[in-house]
Amino acid sequence: MPSPLSRNASRRSQPPPTHSSPFRSVNRRSTDSATIVPASISRSSSRMSSTPIMFSNSTGMLKPPAIERTLECTLEELCYGGMKKIKVTRDVLTNTGEIIQEEELLTIKVKAGWKRGTKITFQGMGNERPGVQPADITFVIAEKKHSLFRREGDDLELAIEIPLVKALTGCDLSVPLLGGKSLDLTVDEIVYPGFEKVIVGQGMPVSKEQGRRGNLKVVFLVEFPTDLTDDQRAEVVGVLEGSV
Repeated sequence: MPSPLSRNASRRSQPPPTHSSPFRSVNRRSTDSATIVPASISRSSSRMSSTPIMFSNSTGMLKPPAIERTLECTLEELCYGGMKKIKVTRDVLTNTGEIIQEEELLTIKVKAGWKRGTKITFQGMGNERPGVQPADITFVIAEKKHSLFRREGDDLELAIEIPLVKALTGCDLSVPLLGGKSLDLTVDEIVYPGFEKVIVGQGMPVSKEQGRRGNLKVVFLVEFPTDLTDDQRAEVVGVLEGSV
């Protein structure tokens, strides 16, 4: 029979029960959700930023919100399409865990008909950090101001000023179009300030309806003379009196 001393020693030799830390316990229970970030990193990021962190169940890693940047385009680019190349600098993790800066050249194919506010997202092209997924980068389309045209949805608006004599007698005009071409327009009506002519199919492309375009609205401004002689005034009165 073992001595009391040997039984006591036997009990002391048994390893004490292990108590897993709260972090490990939570990590085990969260096998089908996002991986838990170590407490020190979690507390630090919580203090430094009030931006909410999104979870990605597909990879089991935390993912920050997307980074938004403005991409300015001319009306010509949004009308006919084109390629835009953007250079971005971001933090990248090396195999040794070191963070270095790296330049990336992103290419965006601008599609005809895109509007202000259109968003283009590059997944995972944000800064890399240990324990989290890199954020996405989202470019938001903005329209550069044009010297001649103003966009209203799928339509374009163009203001043209004509002298009073042509406003009253009619005229033939060469109307500029977006892209450099022009269109001949005959005006037979009496033109008053704010008078409009609509040229069908010369606006912006409709992105969701291939081959369809908006209209070009020509708004007329009338240039009045700044000075008339007495004889000219009398002639005008003679011509216009009783016309209204």
